[in-house]
Amino acid sequence: MAIPVTLIPGDGIGPEVVNAAVEAIEAAGARLEWHRAAAGAGAVPTHGTPIPAETLDSVRRTKLALKGPLATPIGEGFRSVNVALRKEFDLYANVRPARSFAGVETRYTGVDLVVIRENTQGLYSGVEHYVDEERSAAESISIITRRGSERIVEYAFQYAKSRGRRLVTLVHKANILKATSGLFLETGRQVATRHPEIQFKEMIVDNCAMQLVRNPNQFDVLVTTNLFGDILSDLTSGLIGGLGLTAGANIGADTAIFEAVHGTAPDIAGKGVANPTAVMLAGAMLLEHIGERTAADKLMHAVRETIASKEATTPDLGGSATSRMFTNAVLKRLR
Repeated sequence: MAIPVTLIPGDGIGPEVVNAAVEAIEAAGARLEWHRAAAGAGAVPTHGTPIPAETLDSVRRTKLALKGPLATPIGEGFRSVNVALRKEFDLYANVRPARSFAGVETRYTGVDLVVIRENTQGLYSGVEHYVDEERSAAESISIITRRGSERIVEYAFQYAKSRGRRLVTLVHKANILKATSGLFLETGRQVATRHPEIQFKEMIVDNCAMQLVRNPNQFDVLVTTNLFGDILSDLTSGLIGGLGLTAGANIGADTAIFEAVHGTAPDIAGKGVANPTAVMLAGAMLLEHIGERTAADKLMHAVRETIASKEATTPDLGGSATSRMFTNAVLKRLR
């Protein structure tokens, strides 16, 4: 029986890379029933909102979604649809693996780490306002709770256990943010005592950023708060070649949304040269999540082998292949 999945193509290059990913996912042998839904800037002209009620209803029914990049105005306009979806479905765990690719030249080799970010609290809670009528000053409130901290750190330990990883590093700024980051650190230490078989370290965020650049191979699983995780997960993507090679998952108690973490790239939209790797790998994460491990492994290996072969490298990786050429090369390995 086919598993229903909400499919959100997104904005800019989104529809191009999402359609390529759907081809690859199906070629990997998974039986999914796609329910297409609109979100982002492209949904506003037809639905009057960047996050239509029909889309939310679809995700509530399927409990699963694969999503392309969504456009969010900077400094004005509607708030991030990504943040809204995470809050609506309490998708508290953001999971961003970063693993080196054969065939992609970077400063580092053998990188294999995962950033697990608390997804619903911190400075992204959205509690902010101007303090005067002239809008000459503004303030934002960071909300950290013991419950939110406990469940994300527990998720990180369970993730490490289920995948044979040996080290969880909690990243914080408790030396300065003694109440908020201090609560996160205190709670993390308590959770760590329940998992003595997993090594536990704690590290101040600025030192962590430096250590990631100096020697990323010292890390395994990193768990941190929302803002720090947002920044560090992009940094770790840079270690392996960029956001075009990075997938992400947003996990809640009963709902999960998988996505490309790169932007909408409007400058190349419609030109047929976008790299579908990130959404394809997000599809592999989705397949793993629903228990289709064989299909997930097939898809992941096909993508990685295509990149390693350099037979169809897209411009972002220094080649001249089109999205279609890259997708065909992946499909060839799957079939």
